[in-house]
Amino acid sequence: MRTNRITRGAALPALLSAGLLLTACGTGADSDDAAADADAEGTPAEIVATEPVVTTYDGGLYVLDGQTLDVVADIELEGFNRINPAGDDRHVFVSTSDGFQVLDAAGAELTDTLFSADAPGHVVRHGGRTVLFADGTGEITAFDTDALGEGMPEETEVHTAEEAHHGVAVELENGELLLTLGDEEERVGALVLDADREEIARSEDCPGVHGESAAQDEAVAIGCEDGALIYKDGEFTKVESPDDYGRIGNQAGSEQSPIILGDYKTDPDAELERPEQIALIDTTDADLQLVDLPSSYTFRSLGRGPDGEALVLGTDGALHVIDPEAGEITESIELMDEWEEPLEWQDPRPALFVRGGTAYVSDPATNQVHSVDLGSGEVTGTATLDEAPNELSGVSH
Repeated sequence: MRTNRITRGAALPALLSAGLLLTACGTGADSDDAAADADAEGTPAEIVATEPVVTTYDGGLYVLDGQTLDVVADIELEGFNRINPAGDDRHVFVSTSDGFQVLDAAGAELTDTLFSADAPGHVVRHGGRTVLFADGTGEITAFDTDALGEGMPEETEVHTAEEAHHGVAVELENGELLLTLGDEEERVGALVLDADREEIARSEDCPGVHGESAAQDEAVAIGCEDGALIYKDGEFTKVESPDDYGRIGNQAGSEQSPIILGDYKTDPDAELERPEQIALIDTTDADLQLVDLPSSYTFRSLGRGPDGEALVLGTDGALHVIDPEAGEITESIELMDEWEEPLEWQDPRPALFVRGGTAYVSDPATNQVHSVDLGSGEVTGTATLDEAPNELSGVSH
C-alpha cells in the first residue's frame, strides 16, 4: 500500500489534457454557452440551474433545474456514463472511460477537470471529504469536497489498496480511512487505516463485499454475501444474514437514523434475482431485520428521507415509505405503471434520487422525471424528456 499527496502543479497538466480529449467527444450548445462564462482560472460558471438534478441517457446527459424540472442543458457524451454527487451544492461526477470527470451541474457545463482512473467506480461523500475508487488499479483519491469550486483541488491524497478490485473507500471525520479488501477473483472484507495511514482494524469475514453507507454517529456498514460488516468505535462487527446466502450489496444510510437500509438477495445462482425483501441493519446492536415488500425493486431503488425514513421504489410503480424502527411500510405513493427490471444492468429502469424532503423519480417508459414532496406525498413536478432517462442523481444540497 502507498499513500502520497499530490499538489496542483504536479498533477494538473496531464489531467487537463485528458479532460480536453474527453469533452471533444461533444457537448451540446447549452453547455458551450455555459462554458463561456468560466474564465481560464477555473472560476465557476454562472448558475443556470437551481438545485440541479442530472440524468443520463444513451449518448448524453440532461441537467434539470431541481425546482422547476426545466431542462437547462442537453450535453452530448458518448458511451455508458455513470453519475454521482460530488458532495457539494454544485458538482456531479461523471464516470467515463477515462475517469471521474467533473460536471458543473449548477453552471450546466461539463468541465475539463478529470481525475484519471482505470475503471472508475464508487464515489463516497462523508464529513466534508470526497473519496474516489478506481477499480482497475485500486487507487483511492481523497480531497476536501469544497475544493472542487475552482477546478482540480490543490491538494489530494492518493492511496492504493493492496490489490485492484471492485471496491469502495470512505474517510471518517477523524481522518481514518476505511477501504475494502479483495482482488480480481474475490472480495473478502475491509480494513481501516488511521490518520497516519497505519492499519488499526481488519476483517476478512465479508465475502463478496460491496458498497458502503454511513449511519448516525458515524457507524459505517458494508455489504456481504452473508450479511454486513459494521465499523464503529474502532472495531468491526459482523451482522449475520438469516439465510446461508443473504446478500446485501447496496445500502442507503442517514445521519438521522442508526439503521441502514440494504437490498437483500437469497439466490446465488439466479441470472437476475428480483428481490421482494429489504434489510434494515441496526448499527447500535448489530441486528438485521427483513421487511417484505409488495413488489420487487432494483439497485437504483433505495433512498432515505429527511427524518431517516427508508424509501424503496418498487416495480409496482410505487414509492414505499418504511419506518426503519418498526420495520413497517407507512405509505405507498403511486407514481407510474408497473415495470420489470431488465436483464442488463446498464439498461434504463426507474431510478430514485433523494435530496432533503424531495424525491426525484425517473420513468424511462414515459421519458419522464417526477419530483415528489415526501411530506405530503404529492407529485410537485414532471419533466418529459426527448430520450429515456437512465441513471439519476444531482448535487447533494
